[in-house]
Amino acid sequence: MKTPHPLKSIDIAELARRHFGSTPDALEPEERRVLAGIARHTHLSRDVSDLADEQSGRWERLADRVAAIGGSWGFILSFTGVLVAWMVLNAGLLQLWHLAFDPYPFIFLNLMLSMLAAVQAPIIMMSQNRQAAKDRIAAAHDYEVNLKAELEIMRLHEKIDQLRIEHLETISRHQAEMLELLRSRIEARPGAAPDAAGPVG
Repeated sequence: MKTPHPLKSIDIAELARRHFGSTPDALEPEERRVLAGIARHTHLSRDVSDLADEQSGRWERLADRVAAIGGSWGFILSFTGVLVAWMVLNAGLLQLWHLAFDPYPFIFLNLMLSMLAAVQAPIIMMSQNRQAAKDRIAAAHDYEVNLKAELEIMRLHEKIDQLRIEHLETISRHQAEMLELLRSRIEARPGAAPDAAGPVG
C-alpha cells in the first residue's frame, strides 16, 4: 500500500488565515488555486498557449491562422502580383481584343477588394481579441506563479527560523546539562571547595 505523503496534511484554511488573514471562500480564484497547489505540493507553471487553446474553439484557431497568413510578406507579395496582373490584363492585353472583363476603372476589382476587406477585418479583430484574452491568461498565470513563489519563500523562511530556534534551544539545553555535569563533578572531587565560604576564625 502506498504511504501518504508526509506533507499532505497542510490545511488550506490555515494557509489562508496565515498568509492572507482571511478564509478561502473570501479569496480570489487565483489565490485559492495557489493555496491548493501549496497544500498538494503541485506546480502551477504551464504553457500559456496550451491554456489558451483549451479555452478556444476551432473557429477561433482558424481566425488565428487566417490572420497569420494575411499578415505575412508572402500574402502581401502574392496579392500584389494578382492585382498587377489583373490591371495589366484588363487595361492592356485583353483590352486590345475587346475581351477585358473588368476595364478601367476596375469596378469589379474594387468590389472584390471591398468584400475581401469586409471579411478579413472581422477575422483579424477576432484574432486580436483572442490574443488579448491570451495576454490576460498569461498575466493571471504569472500572478499565480509569482504568488506561489512568494508564499513558498515565506514558508521557507518560517521553517528556517523554526529550525534555528530549535537549534538554539538544543544548544542551550546541552549547555545547561554540561554545566550541571561539571558542577556535579566538581562537588564530587575530594577536598573540593565549599560553595559558600565559612566564617573567618
